[in-house]
Amino acid sequence: MRLLIVGTLEGYITAAGKIAMKRGAKVSHTDSIEGALTALRAAAGADLVMIDVKLDIATFIDSLKSERITIPVVACGIGTDAAAAVRAIRAGAKEYLPLPPNAELIAAVLEAVAEESHSIVCSDPAMLATLRLAEQVAPSDASVMITGESGTGKELMARFIHRKSRRSGEPFVAVNCAAIPENLLESELFGHEKGAFTGAVARRLGKFEEANNGTLLLDELSEMHPRLQAKLLRAIQEKEIDRIGSSQPVKVNVRLIATSNRNLEAEVRSGNFREDLYFRLNVFSVAIPSLRERPADIPMIAEHFLKKYAEANGLGDKRLTEDAMLMLKTHHWRGNVRELENTMHRAVLLSRGEEVGPEAIMLTSKMLAPEGSAQASIPADSPVANPFAGPGGTVPAAASQPSQPAQPAVPALPTSYGPPKGGKPGPYGMAANSSAAAAANAGTSGAGLAALIGRTVADVERDLILETLTHCLGNRTHAANILGISIRTLRNKLKQYGDEGRSVPTPGNDERATA
Repeated sequence: MRLLIVGTLEGYITAAGKIAMKRGAKVSHTDSIEGALTALRAAAGADLVMIDVKLDIATFIDSLKSERITIPVVACGIGTDAAAAVRAIRAGAKEYLPLPPNAELIAAVLEAVAEESHSIVCSDPAMLATLRLAEQVAPSDASVMITGESGTGKELMARFIHRKSRRSGEPFVAVNCAAIPENLLESELFGHEKGAFTGAVARRLGKFEEANNGTLLLDELSEMHPRLQAKLLRAIQEKEIDRIGSSQPVKVNVRLIATSNRNLEAEVRSGNFREDLYFRLNVFSVAIPSLRERPADIPMIAEHFLKKYAEANGLGDKRLTEDAMLMLKTHHWRGNVRELENTMHRAVLLSRGEEVGPEAIMLTSKMLAPEGSAQASIPADSPVANPFAGPGGTVPAAASQPSQPAQPAVPALPTSYGPPKGGKPGPYGMAANSSAAAAANAGTSGAGLAALIGRTVADVERDLILETLTHCLGNRTHAANILGISIRTLRNKLKQYGDEGRSVPTPGNDERATA
């Protein structure tokens, strides 16, 4: 990890830098904001900035945004000046670190703000075979094409290959080709000279130069415009790039890894992707299996995210019940590991006590389920499904555990995977002659779905959002996590409902300042 420290900090700079270096960080230092911007524009770059709170943090962060430099910023200062900390956070700093430096606190900030876990959790033979294949090709300098559905962990695989390569001590730089507009992606990749275009206030080195001697990941490469594909091909062939506005080529030594969730051969046939570039990048191909093809990984990954989000939310240890695990094992997981992660995050927020049961598992992708199953992903006994069932319209307390084993909740949930072998397809792809299907039809269709007939999707969506928000005591952030939507989408919906004259729960105490 590369750490850039900005400011003098009255002599504490040396102590903070030494602590960070002992934790494995590569530390550089500059006294001024302009010096910091110059360093970040250069190939060395940084993964995290620690800046003196006395400097103009707002101007620094605005400059980063205007030059499209994405990097977390941590403010630090002498003592515990609460007002200075508040100003820094409002200016856009991710965290405030008081000085003199505490070794454990600096380590925690480095891990929480800049370090993301890149370990691959797996035990299924299909995924283990893929990892062995990636490990075998990693020591070479061959270009690698990683394919797989969205959410399977293609960037994690790219980082795995980099860690196992001879370039592991050099930078790993990732570029999302789908997230950057075509007119800016060229500058992002190849850099530009001062004055090359409007907004080019200084020379900026591109990702190729930033990743020199290391690894460059081109994420979602299939989204790149054909004109830019030609320039990329030349950079690969000649091992040199041309900055925008410069007449002098720059030599680069970069190992390329590309990812795509599309069938690139089909894209080549349709004329959307250059055939010569495809063969240049596809020296070696690694195909990541979907979560459906590696079912043995589901329990291990679920437990991993259960522990992660329980700790992140300050909750105690939690464990999945057998019925809840059965639900996870039999879901179709169209969103793969990313969908499973979101599901476990919601389960942690919904569960009561140490056990996470079926009532806390809200399976996503309900829009992919058969028509008429709008609430299929919400278990009937979930507190969100009926938040006013308690006395006086309150949220009911957790139900006591029955003395005999409860019927697994999975059969009652509509799913979109195929029927069991040997069974006649039922209304949700289950065997029509099975007792589970009969229970599902009697419980879900007879009670839940019948209540929805005659209502519009918008009405059902509105009630679900408002009742979930009530369950969360007005907390917008928790409600958005449970619903699986962004906080911006939730706020737009609530504004719409308020304009329609609906009663919208007020924000929680901790959100009123920003709501």
